[in-house]
Amino acid sequence: MPEAWSAKELLNAGWSEADLAWEVASERAADAAAHQDYLLAKEAAGQALQIARAAFEPIDPRLGTSLANFGLCLSLSHQGNDNAFLFREALDVWRHTAPWIARMAAPRVARSSLFHMRMEARHRDTYRARWQERWQEIAAEATMRLEALNASNHAACVSAADAVVLWRRERPAMLNDTRKLMAAAFLLLAPPVPKK
Repeated sequence: MPEAWSAKELLNAGWSEADLAWEVASERAADAAAHQDYLLAKEAAGQALQIARAAFEPIDPRLGTSLANFGLCLSLSHQGNDNAFLFREALDVWRHTAPWIARMAAPRVARSSLFHMRMEARHRDTYRARWQERWQEIAAEATMRLEALNASNHAACVSAADAVVLWRRERPAMLNDTRKLMAAAFLLLAPPVPKK
């Protein structure tokens, strides 16, 4: 289900219109691929790639996901024979995301008690370090999936249908850096498993 955010909400969260447009296009590509509408998936993945190339840093994981998804959608729509360069570039981006992740802001999570809020404020560095560990785990898992895709080991990848379900279930409700990383990781597509 698409979400609606006002320009003021985006600005207050530190997001740009490109951040939201990328997420919407990537989710649309994943949804189309899940329904085997590969022409629509290619169009949406291409739009996400255009946004990523124009608005994001070369080490932004969303660029890596955009490259991989566009290459996959080109192949699935039978409009590209050798897209290995897109997968290699995507993998290179994902392997170099550490500085991007290091700059991510740890979200402030509303807790049920004043005690939890005080503990979070008092131990902010520890709290941020734990988030950094989790973000690095997300990036490492996405990189491994992309390596498997690059090696044509599709069994280690997540199907488009599963990616959409996982993203819609797990995406943070808030517009924050964690959501950007999770979108890049969870919306990283894989080819459909052949029917036996």
